Amino acid sequence: MLLREIRGEIIEYGKKAVQSGLTRNTGGNLSVCDRSSGIMAVTPSGIGYFEIQPEQIVLIDVQSGKVVDGDAVPSSERDMHRIFYKYRDDLNAIIHTHTTFAAAVSALNWALPPIHSLVASAGGMDVRCARYATYGTVALAKNAFEAMEGRKAVLLANHGLLTGGSNLAEAFAVTEDIEFCCELFYRAKCIGKPVLLPLDEMAGMLELFKDYGRSVEEHEEI
Repeated sequence: MLLREIRGEIIEYGKKAVQSGLTRNTGGNLSVCDRSSGIMAVTPSGIGYFEIQPEQIVLIDVQSGKVVDGDAVPSSERDMHRIFYKYRDDLNAIIHTHTTFAAAVSALNWALPPIHSLVASAGGMDVRCARYATYGTVALAKNAFEAMEGRKAVLLANHGLLTGGSNLAEAFAVTEDIEFCCELFYRAKCIGKPVLLPLDEMAGMLELFKDYGRSVEEHEEI
């Protein structure tokens, strides 16, 4: 089976997203791009994450958008995944979710401000909110791509959250971090006016996140 390992990984992380409360039922979608073949693997439309079979993960040519393999209808958001693989080489995995607090902030059409250092895990001082467009359209794909420039996460107005990473593990971690920050922002706003981190502190956080996860020895050798 073509890209069997990648298909299995997508199924694994789809289940993990449900178990972690980051999505429910058939909501959201996940994909991985195999750079060597120029093919992306994306979840099918309308099938529960615990029901998806490897052959139902749909394979699509990144350049043309043509379906290469798969026994199901690809996600309606396939173009929102494909545009990142086509025009950015730093992202090899994309996760789209309708997480509660990210969706709540997006419903206000607000950017997520620097309320916590973990905002920097998405690669910027904040997480922008993309202009609204109907789900599954090229317009939404273009809006998301524009608003996520230089970052690994974007809020989709009145919709949810989109994240990316070098692999699914990173994209999943960014999803968890930004949903936590959206919840924190929501709860702080309910009490009063949140005090945001200053820009120089966030600049330092961005530098720290570049080395995050490396050993002390490796860090000292750089």
